[in-house]
Amino acid sequence: MKLKSDTKQFAVIGLGRFGSNMAMSLYKMGYDVLAIDKNMKKVQDFSNAFTHVVQADSTDENALRELGILNFDVVVVAIGEDIEANIMTTLQLKEIGVKYIVSMARSPLQIKVLEKIGADRVVAPERDMAQRVAYNLASTNVMDYIELSDEFSIAELVIPRAFINKTLVESNIRAKYNINVVAIKRGEHLIVSPLPSEVMHENDVVVVVGDNENINGLEKLK
Repeated sequence: MKLKSDTKQFAVIGLGRFGSNMAMSLYKMGYDVLAIDKNMKKVQDFSNAFTHVVQADSTDENALRELGILNFDVVVVAIGEDIEANIMTTLQLKEIGVKYIVSMARSPLQIKVLEKIGADRVVAPERDMAQRVAYNLASTNVMDYIELSDEFSIAELVIPRAFINKTLVESNIRAKYNINVVAIKRGEHLIVSPLPSEVMHENDVVVVVGDNENINGLEKLK
């Protein structure tokens, strides 16, 4: 299967809700996307949605090789309902030498298995979304929250009143809380990598990266 060689290429296996939305997002961003599903009806439903859409059994090594799966920079295993097919597909991709494998998981045990067999990244959409919504509901200061690991996260926080009209250096965020401010959202304007002299205003939202405990401490400030 020939694809353009001048852009990053993705393959998405599984056209359920997560897989189809992932493929659609990548395609809209201008990337080549090969979408694969075992179910012919799903293939027909998305026949004109992506660069290529094919029906294939992703647990079959020969089928994957025939699709030229090794030509893709990233392969996303988005099979949700059939856990065995999800794991076997990830294993086959690893065995034949795919460059970068992202696999979807629905349980802690599945996450461990996928990591053990060599998935480069494991995502758990239901868990991750639940965490983001929970943080948003629990705190009026948290706009969004993404856990990067068990210890570190990135969060969008409404500026605490104590920091209004102060510069980043005056607020002492980095020294006192060991948190890095990577951006400031001011209405429709985004200030990336703000200078220490940048003044924070009322209604600003800071995008911070740091230790989970320190972020929690910062978001509780009034």
